[in-house]
Amino acid sequence: MPHRVYIGIGSNLGDRRANTVEAVDRVTKLPATKLVRASSLYESEPLGDAKTWFVNSVIEIETEFPPDTLLRKLKTIEETMGRKRVKGKRWGSRIIDLDILLCDQQVVDTRTLKVPHPEMHKRRFVLLPLAELAPHVIHPHLGQTVSALLASVKDEKRVTLLPRT
Repeated sequence: MPHRVYIGIGSNLGDRRANTVEAVDRVTKLPATKLVRASSLYESEPLGDAKTWFVNSVIEIETEFPPDTLLRKLKTIEETMGRKRVKGKRWGSRIIDLDILLCDQQVVDTRTLKVPHPEMHKRRFVLLPLAELAPHVIHPHLGQTVSALLASVKDEKRVTLLPRT
């Protein structure tokens, strides 16, 4: 039985739009994985140490991979695309970032993976594209729909829809 997974995508280095498109392409080429839908692209104000604005989106996939295996595959895609992780530095600039936001209604809490993503309900740049795809999906911990979380998010960072090219 395939898992329905929502993946958050972000890029703020290089050609941000092209990086996002390439990441989606690489995810959909994973075996036993199919793209269901992709959100629009959004530009968002940087968080933490990052200086340049991000391009963010969310994709919905069906995959046979369990969450821990999918995470390893996503990390491989990030590394292949040139992502460098800096120990002790979170929220820095990155060529690509792929985060598992939700996987079915599963709750995963391991050292390397937390699903639902522990920060997603606090971030407008995640909730806007996620609400575009899954407004009625319920957050397994919080018991609220994605659209309700978006309506009550306190994040003041600017997020705007990018025009299609």
